[in-house]
Amino acid sequence: MAFGGPRGGGRGAPRGGRGAPRGGFGGRGGRGARTLKLQCGRLSYSVPCGERQANTISSSFSGGLGSGGRGRGGPRGGGRGAPARGRGGPRGGGRGGAKGARGGAKVIIEPHRHAGVFVARGGKEDLLVTKNLTPGESVYGEKRIAVESPADEDGAVTKTEYRVWNPFRSKLAAGILGGLDDIYMKPGSKVLYLGSASGTSVSHVADIVGPTGNVYAVEFSHRSGRDLIGMATHRTNVIPIVEDARHPLRYRMLVPMVDVIFADVAQPDQARIVGLNAHMFLKNEGGVIVSVKANCIDSTAKPEVVFAREVQKMREEKIKPKEQLTLEPFERDHCIVSGIYKRSA
Repeated sequence: MAFGGPRGGGRGAPRGGRGAPRGGFGGRGGRGARTLKLQCGRLSYSVPCGERQANTISSSFSGGLGSGGRGRGGPRGGGRGAPARGRGGPRGGGRGGAKGARGGAKVIIEPHRHAGVFVARGGKEDLLVTKNLTPGESVYGEKRIAVESPADEDGAVTKTEYRVWNPFRSKLAAGILGGLDDIYMKPGSKVLYLGSASGTSVSHVADIVGPTGNVYAVEFSHRSGRDLIGMATHRTNVIPIVEDARHPLRYRMLVPMVDVIFADVAQPDQARIVGLNAHMFLKNEGGVIVSVKANCIDSTAKPEVVFAREVQKMREEKIKPKEQLTLEPFERDHCIVSGIYKRSA
């Protein structure tokens, strides 16, 4: 067929080519071939395909930018792919998801065997919680539960707020749920926390020790240290220290003798770091809790071998191990080791 035939694919075809009123780039032109133009933001894709494939691809891309296949400025678009209501979904949805844990008469707060830790019962599942030291504020977006106490003789009702402690974001919470016999901290305790990060777990430890206790939070990263300092502005029993835990002499003027050291530094020389701080700050027969991440210490050895080596290193630092347990299913290839520090006579 010559160029410019009645139904050909050349430039002058009445229904093909670039200037075709309904064809797009070659739509309905050519010898059985069809090109479909897809546009996504500033990127456009020309896809050669048959008629059935083109219809399938077009239907799968309808509702993209502007919905209904009308492009970016379509009159009935409805936002980025949403049918009618935008981000929130058909009726409510949004970011909040389903109903969370609520306080009130349906939730019962029971004390855990570790002082300062509580269990919230009555919802879909039991939750580990701590009493919020600063009611009305959350640290990392955790859920809060407000519980009303029974009215006293004067008819006054007091509200107590608790914060849900997520074991997937806290090694100490995972250890408590795993069955740690003793965490060596209670209301009024002084805690040295090594590897505080942005203060997620530190905030719950601050809830446990309460206003009469103190948490000395050491973090090496300046970026995480800024978040830690921001959290400490609301929890006055937290003393943030942005310093390297390998050099305890640099912050010796800030930390007194403490009751327990919790360490989550994830370094190959972790046992040595804990030992240096214990020799300087930990009371005789004080508690030590160490979170051990096998891959950070020796990625070539089996986790069980790494854990055994760390326990032996702790013994060399005058720490007598009392218990060791895995943090599965909350953390992979992690364990937590607790023990007692005994100074030499």
